[in-house]
Amino acid sequence: MGDLATSELLVVGKITGCYGIKGWVKIHSFTDPQENFLNYGGWVLRRRGGTEPIEFDAGKRQGKGLVAHIRGVDDRTAAESFRGLEVAVAADSLPALEEGDFYWHQLEGLEVWCTAKEGTNKGAEEGTDGGEVLLGRVDYLIETGANDVLVVKASDGSIDDRERLIPYLPGDVVTRVDLEAGRLEVDWFLEE
Repeated sequence: MGDLATSELLVVGKITGCYGIKGWVKIHSFTDPQENFLNYGGWVLRRRGGTEPIEFDAGKRQGKGLVAHIRGVDDRTAAESFRGLEVAVAADSLPALEEGDFYWHQLEGLEVWCTAKEGTNKGAEEGTDGGEVLLGRVDYLIETGANDVLVVKASDGSIDDRERLIPYLPGDVVTRVDLEAGRLEVDWFLEE
């Protein structure tokens, strides 16, 4: 795992409340599957004034979420003080992905470029002659069940000021992701 002083922190969950009376807390996990949250270790709490380490010495699935015990916290009153705090890990402690797979945080902020399709005259109006146009930047992603969706917001130099929802379908809608260039290319119709 990386040095927390130099590594980027990635929020992997949030403590949403207490569970029982012995220092257990409910956790809303941002990982997929949820149980991956319990596999990390090296957790850090994000408070207004900065960060501090936290250790969960036990955890399990409970209903639709997770519950975990905070080491050294053995009563409900002490556990209550952690409600609402985000839990992060060092981004470089995440497991490496297969070629062509990406974590959501890697896609956020990428410029989204689109080749103007035939049948739309928007590209010609903008002087692109059907070439590439900038739609904006990936603001965040939404999990819909069927597939993830990129929420693309207008940015400096984008073709218009519209927000677009574009399905994250690699090889179909998303034709190329270049993290080094900060660029994501899509095969998408420009709306009139």
